[in-house]
Amino acid sequence: MFNWFKSAKTDVLPEAARQLLQHWQLPDSGAPLALLLDNVSLQKNNLRVSLKLPLLSIAQPLQQALLDAGFSYQLTLDYQLTTAPVFKDIKQIILVASGKGGVGKSTTAVNLAAALALEGAKVGLLDADIYGPSIPVMLGLSGEKISSPDNKLMQPKFAHGVYLQSIGFLVDPQQASVWRGPMASQALLQLLNETLWPELDYLIVDMPPGTGDIQLTMAQKLPVTGAVVVTTPQDVALSDAEKAISMFRQVNIPLLGLIENMSFYQCSHCGSTDDIFGTAGGILLAERYQVPVLGQLPLQKQIREQADAGVPIVLKQQPVAQIYRTIGRQLMLALHWHATAQAAGQPEIIITDD
Repeated sequence: MFNWFKSAKTDVLPEAARQLLQHWQLPDSGAPLALLLDNVSLQKNNLRVSLKLPLLSIAQPLQQALLDAGFSYQLTLDYQLTTAPVFKDIKQIILVASGKGGVGKSTTAVNLAAALALEGAKVGLLDADIYGPSIPVMLGLSGEKISSPDNKLMQPKFAHGVYLQSIGFLVDPQQASVWRGPMASQALLQLLNETLWPELDYLIVDMPPGTGDIQLTMAQKLPVTGAVVVTTPQDVALSDAEKAISMFRQVNIPLLGLIENMSFYQCSHCGSTDDIFGTAGGILLAERYQVPVLGQLPLQKQIREQADAGVPIVLKQQPVAQIYRTIGRQLMLALHWHATAQAAGQPEIIITDD
């Protein structure tokens, strides 16, 4: 039953502590910790817990649970993402997409990547929005130019725990990229293939809006692990988000979840809330297609201010930062359950309107 406690060279973990680890649940999702344990060892007073996912933020609540149960162990968390690489040294590739522009997709992708890095993951971010590369600004890398150790391959930039590659490092930010679809797709593939990516647990790809050439190129040329769709609650955005969902279903890319951005506005003076873009539209869309809602984010001035300043708001001590971090953990869990189901040979159930 406790096959995750498998080292014969360590002290015996008391039965009560084993039971606690077996039944303790993750604060955000209620997922059992036991399903994510890889190995547990105890040496003297040092308890080392190795997880199958980078979830280092659970260290404090788990430490507190042990103390409350009478165990004053010094807890150390680490992880081993055992997934085999799908592209070079990259283990998981996640597309962040939307059916239309203006829904906060790029801001969400940046904060999602930084949130995963905060959990201890090795994270890369590819700015695939060829016509409007805004992510260098959001990570404080505006004006940076590409570098190459051999004049052939490119080094990614690094900021806030995230490795970044963007067409914005190659073109003049004042000039428009007047490229036809095939040319833009080729530029993106070159950007991906000729970058010296380090070993990564996750590569987040910020997709351009729509369902055109670039999206199809990414779907057909890359071993994509899954996709996330960002929308706002309004009907216009939901209609286009539905098209993005349909596209991923047609090209057999698993939809890991939906993120509803700008769900509500909260007045900074009186605290009252207003559903400017409608109410629960993203939730209803997710229910219709039987996909999880990874999170709902408010319309908040500080998110925009931090993006303009080049420091993702997830790095700040603000309530909305915790929402982004929760979304990051939910995404990792969705990826893990999908991989587990695939390994077990379970069929994937896809629900459509047909």
